Amino acid sequence: MAVRDGAARDGGAGWPAVPPALAAAILEHLDSAHNLARWLLRDPVAAEDVVQEAVLRALTYGGGWRGGDARAWLLSITRHAALDWLAARGRRREETLDPAEEAARPDPLPDPEAALAARQASSGLAAAVAALPLELRECLMLRTVEEMSYRDIARVTGVPIGTVMSRLWRARCALLRVRVEA
Repeated sequence: MAVRDGAARDGGAGWPAVPPALAAAILEHLDSAHNLARWLLRDPVAAEDVVQEAVLRALTYGGGWRGGDARAWLLSITRHAALDWLAARGRRREETLDPAEEAARPDPLPDPEAALAARQASSGLAAAVAALPLELRECLMLRTVEEMSYRDIARVTGVPIGTVMSRLWRARCALLRVRVEA
Protein backbone atom coordinates (compact mmCIF):
# COMPACT_ATOMS: atom_id res chain seq x y z
CA MET A 1 0.00 0.00 0.00
CA ALA A 2 1.46 3.33 -0.98
CA VAL A 3 0.63 6.56 0.78
CA ARG A 4 -0.14 9.22 -1.77
CA ASP A 5 2.32 12.13 -1.57
CA GLY A 6 -0.33 14.75 -0.92
CA ALA A 7 -2.23 12.59 1.56
CA ALA A 8 0.69 12.32 3.95
CA ARG A 9 1.49 16.04 3.90
CA ASP A 10 -1.71 18.01 3.61
CA GLY A 11 -4.51 15.52 3.99
CA GLY A 12 -5.68 16.03 0.36
CA ALA A 13 -8.90 14.53 -1.04
CA GLY A 14 -10.69 14.22 2.29
CA TRP A 15 -7.80 12.63 4.18
CA PRO A 16 -6.76 14.25 7.45
CA ALA A 17 -3.17 15.42 7.64
CA VAL A 18 -0.83 12.61 8.70
CA PRO A 19 2.63 13.38 10.03
CA PRO A 20 5.17 12.11 7.46
CA ALA A 21 7.04 10.22 10.20
CA LEU A 22 3.85 8.37 11.10
CA ALA A 23 3.07 7.53 7.47
CA ALA A 24 6.56 6.09 7.08
CA ALA A 25 6.25 4.16 10.34
CA ILE A 26 2.91 2.68 9.27
CA LEU A 27 4.48 1.40 6.07
CA GLU A 28 7.48 0.09 7.99
CA HIS A 29 5.33 -1.94 10.40
CA LEU A 30 2.77 -3.43 7.98
CA ASP A 31 4.34 -6.89 8.27
CA SER A 32 4.07 -6.79 12.06
CA ALA A 33 0.44 -5.73 11.81
CA HIS A 34 -0.27 -8.58 9.39
CA ASN A 35 1.48 -11.11 11.64
CA LEU A 36 -0.62 -10.02 14.62
CA ALA A 37 -3.87 -10.11 12.64
CA ARG A 38 -3.05 -13.51 11.14
CA TRP A 39 -2.33 -15.03 14.56
CA LEU A 40 -5.43 -13.51 16.12
CA LEU A 41 -7.80 -14.46 13.31
CA ARG A 42 -6.14 -17.65 12.03
CA ASP A 43 -7.11 -16.59 8.52
CA PRO A 44 -4.56 -14.92 6.22
CA VAL A 45 -7.19 -13.42 3.92
CA ALA A 46 -9.17 -11.93 6.81
CA ALA A 47 -5.87 -10.68 8.25
CA GLU A 48 -5.23 -8.69 5.07
CA ASP A 49 -8.67 -7.09 5.36
CA VAL A 50 -8.13 -6.28 9.02
CA VAL A 51 -4.72 -4.72 8.36
CA GLN A 52 -6.23 -2.61 5.60
CA GLU A 53 -8.92 -1.43 8.03
CA ALA A 54 -6.29 -0.75 10.70
CA VAL A 55 -4.19 1.33 8.29
CA LEU A 56 -7.26 3.30 7.25
CA ARG A 57 -8.02 3.96 10.92
CA ALA A 58 -4.40 4.96 11.55
CA LEU A 59 -4.40 7.36 8.59
CA THR A 60 -7.80 8.76 9.55
CA TYR A 61 -6.82 9.41 13.16
CA GLY A 62 -3.10 9.97 12.57
CA GLY A 63 -3.45 13.65 13.38
CA GLY A 64 -4.12 12.62 16.97
CA TRP A 65 -0.90 10.61 17.21
CA ARG A 66 1.17 12.03 20.05
CA GLY A 67 4.50 10.57 19.02
CA GLY A 68 6.11 7.64 20.74
CA ASP A 69 6.27 4.09 19.48
CA ALA A 70 4.36 4.03 16.18
CA ARG A 71 4.69 0.24 16.00
CA ALA A 72 2.87 -0.27 19.30
CA TRP A 73 0.27 2.30 18.24
CA LEU A 74 -0.36 0.54 14.89
CA LEU A 75 -0.46 -2.91 16.51
CA SER A 76 -2.98 -1.65 19.05
CA ILE A 77 -5.18 -0.38 16.23
CA THR A 78 -4.72 -3.68 14.40
CA ARG A 79 -5.68 -5.63 17.52
CA HIS A 80 -8.86 -3.60 17.95
CA ALA A 81 -9.73 -4.04 14.27
CA ALA A 82 -9.21 -7.82 14.59
CA LEU A 83 -11.39 -8.01 17.68
CA ASP A 84 -14.07 -5.96 15.89
CA TRP A 85 -13.85 -8.38 12.94
CA LEU A 86 -14.29 -11.37 15.27
CA ALA A 87 -17.21 -9.74 17.07
CA ALA A 88 -18.92 -8.85 13.78
CA ARG A 89 -18.81 -12.48 12.74
CA GLY A 90 -20.05 -13.76 16.08
CA ARG A 91 -16.86 -15.62 16.85
CA ARG A 92 -15.96 -16.27 20.44
CA ARG A 93 -13.02 -14.36 21.85
CA GLU A 94 -12.29 -16.98 24.48
CA GLU A 95 -11.42 -20.41 23.23
CA THR A 96 -10.57 -23.49 25.21
CA LEU A 97 -7.70 -25.93 25.12
CA ASP A 98 -10.15 -28.81 25.60
CA PRO A 99 -9.28 -31.47 22.97
CA ALA A 100 -12.73 -33.10 23.26
CA GLU A 101 -14.40 -29.85 22.22
CA GLU A 102 -11.96 -29.44 19.34
CA ALA A 103 -12.71 -32.99 18.14
CA ALA A 104 -16.47 -32.33 18.30
CA ARG A 105 -16.25 -29.40 15.87
CA PRO A 106 -17.42 -30.23 12.36
CA ASP A 107 -14.67 -30.68 9.81
CA PRO A 108 -14.77 -27.77 7.35
CA LEU A 109 -12.78 -29.65 4.71
CA PRO A 110 -14.62 -31.27 1.79
CA ASP A 111 -13.10 -34.76 1.75
CA PRO A 112 -11.22 -37.20 4.02
CA GLU A 113 -7.97 -36.86 2.07
CA ALA A 114 -7.95 -33.11 2.54
CA ALA A 115 -8.85 -33.56 6.21
CA LEU A 116 -5.91 -35.92 6.73
CA ALA A 117 -3.51 -33.58 4.95
CA ALA A 118 -4.74 -30.64 7.04
CA ARG A 119 -4.35 -32.60 10.29
CA GLN A 120 -0.79 -33.56 9.37
CA ALA A 121 0.07 -30.00 8.33
CA SER A 122 -1.28 -28.54 11.55
CA SER A 123 0.83 -30.69 13.83
CA GLY A 124 3.59 -29.32 15.95
CA LEU A 125 4.21 -26.00 17.55
CA ALA A 126 2.10 -23.92 15.19
CA ALA A 127 -0.95 -26.03 16.00
CA ALA A 128 -0.27 -25.75 19.72
CA VAL A 129 0.06 -21.96 19.47
CA ALA A 130 -3.07 -21.73 17.35
CA ALA A 131 -4.97 -23.71 20.00
CA LEU A 132 -4.16 -21.16 22.70
CA PRO A 133 -6.91 -18.77 23.79
CA LEU A 134 -6.78 -15.42 22.00
CA GLU A 135 -5.41 -13.44 24.95
CA LEU A 136 -2.54 -15.88 25.47
CA ARG A 137 -1.80 -16.23 21.76
CA GLU A 138 -1.57 -12.49 21.16
CA CYS A 139 0.82 -11.91 24.08
CA LEU A 140 3.01 -14.86 23.06
CA MET A 141 3.13 -13.75 19.43
CA LEU A 142 3.92 -10.13 20.31
CA ARG A 143 6.76 -11.24 22.61
CA THR A 144 8.32 -14.04 20.57
CA VAL A 145 7.64 -13.11 16.94
CA GLU A 146 7.56 -9.32 17.19
CA GLU A 147 10.12 -9.21 20.05
CA MET A 148 8.19 -6.50 21.87
CA SER A 149 8.91 -5.52 25.45
CA TYR A 150 6.41 -6.30 28.21
CA ARG A 151 5.65 -2.58 28.43
CA ASP A 152 4.86 -2.36 24.71
CA ILE A 153 2.72 -5.50 24.84
CA ALA A 154 0.80 -3.97 27.74
CA ARG A 155 0.28 -0.83 25.65
CA VAL A 156 -0.94 -2.80 22.63
CA THR A 157 -3.31 -5.06 24.60
CA GLY A 158 -4.46 -2.44 27.08
CA VAL A 159 -3.70 -4.54 30.17
CA PRO A 160 -1.20 -4.07 33.03
CA ILE A 161 2.33 -5.44 32.68
CA GLY A 162 1.61 -8.01 35.39
CA THR A 163 -1.25 -9.38 33.29
CA VAL A 164 1.07 -9.61 30.27
CA MET A 165 3.58 -11.56 32.35
CA SER A 166 0.82 -13.87 33.63
CA ARG A 167 -0.52 -14.49 30.13
CA LEU A 168 2.95 -15.29 28.82
CA TRP A 169 3.51 -17.71 31.70
CA ARG A 170 0.18 -19.45 31.08
CA ALA A 171 0.86 -19.66 27.33
CA ARG A 172 4.30 -21.15 27.88
CA CYS A 173 2.93 -23.66 30.40
CA ALA A 174 0.21 -24.70 27.95
CA LEU A 175 2.80 -25.22 25.22
CA LEU A 176 4.96 -27.25 27.58
CA ARG A 177 1.96 -29.45 28.50
CA VAL A 178 1.34 -30.12 24.80
CA ARG A 179 5.02 -30.97 24.30
CA VAL A 180 5.09 -33.33 27.32
CA GLU A 181 1.89 -35.08 26.19
CA ALA A 182 3.24 -35.63 22.68
